[in-house]
Amino acid sequence: MVDSSRENQSDSLNVPWTDTTSFIRQLSHDLRNDLNAIELQSAYLDELGKNEEFKTEIKSLREMVSRLASTLQRLSRVIGEVSPTLIPYRATDLMEDMRAKIDHDFPKDSRELTWDIQLGHTMLNVDPQLLQEAFTEFFANAFQHDRGKGPILARARVDNNEFLFTLQEPKAQFELSTKNWGREPLRKTSLRHYGLGLNRVRTIIEAHGGKLLAQYDPDVSALITTLTLPVSREASEEA
Repeated sequence: MVDSSRENQSDSLNVPWTDTTSFIRQLSHDLRNDLNAIELQSAYLDELGKNEEFKTEIKSLREMVSRLASTLQRLSRVIGEVSPTLIPYRATDLMEDMRAKIDHDFPKDSRELTWDIQLGHTMLNVDPQLLQEAFTEFFANAFQHDRGKGPILARARVDNNEFLFTLQEPKAQFELSTKNWGREPLRKTSLRHYGLGLNRVRTIIEAHGGKLLAQYDPDVSALITTLTLPVSREASEEA
């Protein structure tokens, strides 16, 4: 008699994440090559066409191709390796820059934010561009997924030589596990979203020597996510 459970286990695949990302990068590269060819052909047809309606349709086609190419480019980037170039950066300046970025990128949603920043003269060693990417994705995720009523609280402080940033998102109900928060890429997908955002945030934070943690607090009906980064040793010694 055949053990069906053992048979099912042998049929399942366990593909390493490195192989998965390599496949996605290669697929994105190949598809972008095809899209570039379509774009060139569309440009040629646009030059040949004299009918205005025809030109309008070609323009629309080129816009769709461009949008898809951008999606593939972003997909390749978010699964890429993270190699930060660290520079000294004052923590208050970092948060001011991040706040300006969030206000610019999410002008409507940012009105629902309440900020509490208490960092003093703390210095960090960070890659500002990568952290900007991580924070932008972090806030985008908070704004988009199952928001409850009330403001989102953003707090930044220093504790035990660690920079702590917490985001408290109101959620009336929350049933997801936070045990492997940011460690389950591709688990939840939707139109033009592939479950890679939080994984990218975690990867960037950990590349800086930090951590990404999350927990749901039923007492305040909120998801509380914490990003930690080490404080610059030089700054700590001078203080």
